Amino acid sequence: MNKPSYPHPIIAREGWPFIAIGFIASVLVTAVNGWLSLPFWLFTIFALQFFRDPARYIPQDADAVLSPVDGRVVVVERAQDPYRKTEALKISIFMNVFNVHSQKSPVDGTVEAVEYNRGKFLNADLDKASTENERNAVLVTTATGREITFVQVAGLVARRILCYTQVGRKLSRGERYGFIRFGSRVDVYLPLDAKAEVAIGDKVTGVSTILARLPLKSPEAKPFDDAPVNAGNAALQTVATTATQSAEPVTASENTAEVSQATIEEAADKVREAAAKAVES
Repeated sequence: MNKPSYPHPIIAREGWPFIAIGFIASVLVTAVNGWLSLPFWLFTIFALQFFRDPARYIPQDADAVLSPVDGRVVVVERAQDPYRKTEALKISIFMNVFNVHSQKSPVDGTVEAVEYNRGKFLNADLDKASTENERNAVLVTTATGREITFVQVAGLVARRILCYTQVGRKLSRGERYGFIRFGSRVDVYLPLDAKAEVAIGDKVTGVSTILARLPLKSPEAKPFDDAPVNAGNAALQTVATTATQSAEPVTASENTAEVSQATIEEAADKVREAAAKAVES
């Protein structure tokens, strides 16, 4: 485990305006009427806990894919990665208003694309939120060529997705790259050979929980020479071999370059016999 120096305040900067407004309003209303200030103080306390952004211990396992956020796992399934147009292992994490809403990179890699899509503001707990809600996808490739996509999805209350990374930037696991205000969801798409380490209903902690194990290299394609040979190919190979072995070498004399008709017919008969035997066997 590793806990690096965290270059961000424990209360996220994204929340400072809300906290300042809540605090000032609370003090002013308290000066006028103490009881009336109660809702303002409650809002200020809520904002303080919502915008907290503590440093976390980061697992350093080379094959570990970390949870980018706090929350509850709502999806673990095989699905289509809508950004890479390929089959993938999808793991989705729903964040309620009491979870830390800072997003951090689940792996080390280079950002190859950032795609923002406008959309609706449905309950982020619903499956269709992944394709219909406002969202922002970050497509990353690791040093060994593994392709991973993680998507910030706005929710029913969340109305603001913030993403601070850009194409070409190298992200480190646990590095902060975004924030979603007031309840949301994050979808993670992994190659199919990844093995999920969580199940639906599990509670996860941002960067401290390992979502899945992903081999550093993709499974290698089977060499062409090792590919199975079907019966048809076997027969053709047998015929060709037999014909080659059976045919007598033909040499040209000094006076003629033509082969006698009899020799041609004899070779043809031997090829037909070899083909018939190969088919019968």
